Amino acid sequence: MAELERRYPPGWAEQWDRVGLVLGEPSAPVRRVLCVVDVVPETVAEALTAGVDMIVAHHPLLLGGVSSVAPTTYKGRIVHQLIKADVALYVAHTNADVAAPGVSDALAARFGLTGLRPLHPPVPGSPAAGPGRGIGRIGQLPAPMTLAELTRHAAAVLPVTAWGVRAAGDPRRRVRTLAVSGGSGDGFLAAATAAGVDAYLTADLRHHPAGEHVAADGPALIDAAHWATERPWLDDLAAILREAPGVETLVSDLDTDPWTVHAAPPAADDKEPRL
Repeated sequence: MAELERRYPPGWAEQWDRVGLVLGEPSAPVRRVLCVVDVVPETVAEALTAGVDMIVAHHPLLLGGVSSVAPTTYKGRIVHQLIKADVALYVAHTNADVAAPGVSDALAARFGLTGLRPLHPPVPGSPAAGPGRGIGRIGQLPAPMTLAELTRHAAAVLPVTAWGVRAAGDPRRRVRTLAVSGGSGDGFLAAATAAGVDAYLTADLRHHPAGEHVAADGPALIDAAHWATERPWLDDLAAILREAPGVETLVSDLDTDPWTVHAAPPAADDKEPRL
């Protein structure tokens, strides 16, 4: 916990967030850790099978207020399983998003971005304020690509999901500067426009905000699965935890994106491929 809080201080989290220790005795020995994006029955089963002592998750299990963790409820069943197996649970969420390096640095690395700077820096004087910190990253691609090429490249370098990768904008648009933000990022469309980037890659983009953004000549948009944009950070997290002597760290590759089926119409031979 001390190492995690040194890298991702809980005070950097948004006020609405719930980070830190959720379950487990602080004095209990930790020999094996599983890093996950989501605490769901499938990743819990993975943790129990692997015999880990601790799960470190990105998304909080208990974000909203609860009045019961009865085993008859979805989250209550998870809580009971972890306590019975003596598995601790720790969460690093928005405090890991703003950290430098953090969630979006790992995402930017998948694209080889250089000259990184925050997309949305913290408010000056806030606990998270500091060099390089903030939500999202902006950087330069190693070589310019068209939006169509970059979208295909994103599908190749990001973890595979049924959701895939889609884009909004002219497929022939040249992209040199790219903004990325792991997780839900349509709250930062204005920041991407103000930064003057050529394209913005994030997850969970909604119909109306995306349509209005493109109509106003904002940066092209690339929308990937939420899980796929945050999974790259788990490798960095695991590397940090491996620095502790005697700790084995595992990374979950279970796709916890809720969308499991995707179908696209075949592209006409004489038209730009539909992405």
